[in-house]
Amino acid sequence: MKKFINNLVYVGFLAISLNFIACQSEFEEINGDQQETITANSSTAELIQKTSSNDGSFDNIVDGASCFAVQFPYTVEANGIEIIIDSREDLHTIEEIFDELDDDVDVLNFLFPITITLADFSEIVIENKERLIQLAEECLEGGGDDDIECIDFVYPITLFTFDINEQQTGEVLVESDEQLRKFFEELDENDLISIDFPLTLKKFDGTEIVVDSNGELAMALENAKDECDEDDDNDYNDDDFDEERFDFCLTECPWLVQEVVRDNVNNTDQYFEYLMTFTEDGGVTVKDRAGNVLNGTWSARFTDHGPLLTLEFDTLVDFNLEWLVYEIGEHTIKLYAEGGNKIIMKQLCEGGETDISALREILKECEWIIKKVINQGEEIERLLGYEFKFMPEGLVTLSNGISTLEGTWEVGLNSEQVLSLLITIQDEPGVSFDWPLRDLFDTRLRFEVEATGHELVLLRVCDDSAGDGDVTEIRNIMLGGPWNIALYQEGEMDLTSQFVDMDFNFSTMHQVEVSINDDPIAAGLWRILRDSEEGLKFYINFDTNDNLGGLTEDWKIVEVSSSRIELRNESGDGTLEILVFEKL
Repeated sequence: MKKFINNLVYVGFLAISLNFIACQSEFEEINGDQQETITANSSTAELIQKTSSNDGSFDNIVDGASCFAVQFPYTVEANGIEIIIDSREDLHTIEEIFDELDDDVDVLNFLFPITITLADFSEIVIENKERLIQLAEECLEGGGDDDIECIDFVYPITLFTFDINEQQTGEVLVESDEQLRKFFEELDENDLISIDFPLTLKKFDGTEIVVDSNGELAMALENAKDECDEDDDNDYNDDDFDEERFDFCLTECPWLVQEVVRDNVNNTDQYFEYLMTFTEDGGVTVKDRAGNVLNGTWSARFTDHGPLLTLEFDTLVDFNLEWLVYEIGEHTIKLYAEGGNKIIMKQLCEGGETDISALREILKECEWIIKKVINQGEEIERLLGYEFKFMPEGLVTLSNGISTLEGTWEVGLNSEQVLSLLITIQDEPGVSFDWPLRDLFDTRLRFEVEATGHELVLLRVCDDSAGDGDVTEIRNIMLGGPWNIALYQEGEMDLTSQFVDMDFNFSTMHQVEVSINDDPIAAGLWRILRDSEEGLKFYINFDTNDNLGGLTEDWKIVEVSSSRIELRNESGDGTLEILVFEKL
């Protein structure tokens, strides 16, 4: 099992950046009033340090502490599933695992050692769980990390240093929070500093303000401390909503009902994909699958445990309760009430003629690669990496680079008034379906009917990813084969011997040929793609070949060089698979 350890060496910032001048006659003159200096232990300097501190609240799901963050990459086991955390996006995978069941006990363990970064950007290597818990307990619930996250400096910033006689002794250009925080850490408490104004600050809502003096700077930083929710309490579900934010989230878009449990009785089939729309005046309408509209009211109040949402209908009695909002995110809201009552809904910000036209244009802009297709609960791996082209006049093609199938496509609202993509390809029933849109991102589309076990995930590829330097570089490396499998491992089982003497030649048109002693034994499909959620992926498809079918996956690229590429994948049961190619 590979452990990642980040050992970063801090090179003294002042030694590199400060340009001290030996002779007083060569001191530069400061523009403006030299009395605009501050001491390193002043209240303004303290505010500057808090604003430039390293924010550790984003990874509270793994360390439970807002005053430090764990350095990437590292490995955890979430409910028994091993995950390599390379970026902030990977933290969502942990939350998805934890959210699969609402009544289970979630367990997360690190593979030590790990390195943490403190608020002052210093680093500590943690060797065991006990030490991590000890440090986490020192972070107080409710914002004990002391940093100011609602406002940021816009860099670069020029600072000047002075001696006791207020003669300038140096000048430094800082270009990041880390450099600024470390600059102040290196000062003695009575050292004098001046800032080259004007200075630009960016607030949490994206607006920028310009300050022209130490007084204006201190006031701006002080006022920003309580202007937003820093999410420093150690709940990773981001449930800290004030009334205005909660009302906006609730009324921004309609919600699709995904699950309803009332008095411990599962009524999901009865209400599945009912469309619920909340209005700012306290009204709520529910459209059933037949198109009937039911009206009701909603209200909210706030407690120490979070928002409480009250729903009242004349007919939908299963919804009539005061519900605790125990999770609300960009696309999901979960409601809970004692006595075995639960509602889960997904946000739907699509629908209507404008979105129909928009989805049509999005589909026609580029090619779309199949990342996943599930039909009636069965995943169809033989279509992994296949390419859709949605063309004008309703023509669609599906290709693996060698053979191409043709069919028709159209976009519209289905019987539940959900924006959907209808694909009809007579020779490929696996994708022929009326696919309701669930998620729409710049480079990713997801369609799903959970009740019937249908799901389709597509990744957008424009000009064969010619504009993505990482993709083209890795692709060019792979074209310089042949390659051998140096390691293929499923969990603890080393299966490398199955591929002895096999040469893999990756060619253009996304084709890969496997041979032994120059005799071809199999052919397949390969692609290098960037997934907006999961990073760089290596697609291999040998699904029609019994010996090589196990390689058919969308592998995460972990490491790549001119002669070696390491890939990893987690199977459905949580087993970690490792595949390493080395060039002959």
